[in-house]
Amino acid sequence: MTQKNLYPQEISLLENQLDNFNSQIRKDSLLKLHHMAESGALDLPEQTETANLHCHTFYSFNGYGYSPSHIAWLGRKLGAKFMGIIDFDVLDGVDEFLDACEMVGMRGTAGIETRVFIPEFSQVEINSPGEPGVAYHMGTGFVSSQVPQSAEPALMDIRQRAEKRNLGIIDKVNAFLNPLKLDYETEILPFTPAGNVTERHMVEKIAQKSIQDIGDPVRFWSEKLHLPEEEVSKTMENSNTFNNLLRSRLMKRGGISYVQPDRSTFPVLDDFHEIILSANAIPCSAWLDGTSAGEQMMESLLDLLISRGVATLNIIPDRNWNIANPEVKAHKVKELHKIVKLAQALDLPILVGTEMNAYGQKLMDVFDSPELAPFNEVFMEGAYFLYGHTWLARHAQMGYQSDWSNKHFSERKSKNTFFQAVGRIADPKIDSALYASAITPELNPDQVLDTFRSNS
Repeated sequence: MTQKNLYPQEISLLENQLDNFNSQIRKDSLLKLHHMAESGALDLPEQTETANLHCHTFYSFNGYGYSPSHIAWLGRKLGAKFMGIIDFDVLDGVDEFLDACEMVGMRGTAGIETRVFIPEFSQVEINSPGEPGVAYHMGTGFVSSQVPQSAEPALMDIRQRAEKRNLGIIDKVNAFLNPLKLDYETEILPFTPAGNVTERHMVEKIAQKSIQDIGDPVRFWSEKLHLPEEEVSKTMENSNTFNNLLRSRLMKRGGISYVQPDRSTFPVLDDFHEIILSANAIPCSAWLDGTSAGEQMMESLLDLLISRGVATLNIIPDRNWNIANPEVKAHKVKELHKIVKLAQALDLPILVGTEMNAYGQKLMDVFDSPELAPFNEVFMEGAYFLYGHTWLARHAQMGYQSDWSNKHFSERKSKNTFFQAVGRIADPKIDSALYASAITPELNPDQVLDTFRSNS
């Protein structure tokens, strides 16, 4: 028996501990796994041109329960070159994730997602179904969990708005599900590592408690949802399908706790951008599938968003091609081609990922599929771009939004090309200190690249 076969139980235990709510346990477990890989006690694959830059962590909701450290380790185990986290409403995982990526030699990026109100599109559905004027929107390229003091109230406001919505949902759901009842403080908050509750947390807890506390949960849900018992029983065989059903009937549009949002429900676009820009991060438009009225006006929408600071575009490719219905698939693949072409024309780097905020979502996109293969180069350019910004922003305060960057670049195309080049040259396996001491704002872009090359 070889040494590598002696540790499967220890590896499994350490990987489980990566999701412990105690941050020190996560850090120690990752360090042990890294040392095992370094010593040859476990094999890791060579890293390839693959990226998942949109992974929610357990700081918002991850369908697999993964922490930021676990996502960094997962990417390294999968042989990915890039991983990125995006959490709803919070930046809690940024420091942990970027530190973990540096430890394991992963090109890591981090950001935040929330819903915003766009006044100019107040009458148009964008990417939040049935909610005119409301858009899922992102900030990418954060390098710290902390924002400048001036932006802290706005970031806290996003979190408080979310909690207010949650409390309203729980009150209505409890009234509807009587005698089933959940206590927000004692049963849902402890389900999260830092108190950031999402609809998915609430749904999962409701499903669990109904199975544990209700004598006949199939009959209970049949009566509450007005569905045949046979249909409920079949749905409950798959926890993800069951949770999606509950979320749809209880919380989403048309559900018993749903409240149609208006201008006051979510932060206005510009207020969210203030948080992003104050942290020298990059505003990012989130594209759904091209089918809504707003996304049929995507060029006009992007022109507006670019004028307000947007410089990247996020796509979740799997939901735009991995579709059973051939007609729907053909239409959405066509829309995918259109948005990629438009982003390239506007010099917007494209950032792709799978979300992982529901069990069953892919850990990595199938980049060699016939539908995605034509886009591989542009997807990787976006990943290298974002990592190049992240490295320079984190280690030299010379990121995309920096005074240094604005001094040397007057248009997006050359700016993007430079940060892509940095992303390719800055090797995460090499101690960043070897570069950082030599890279200063006194250098011009060519000198920065030469400095990276000479220290590689």
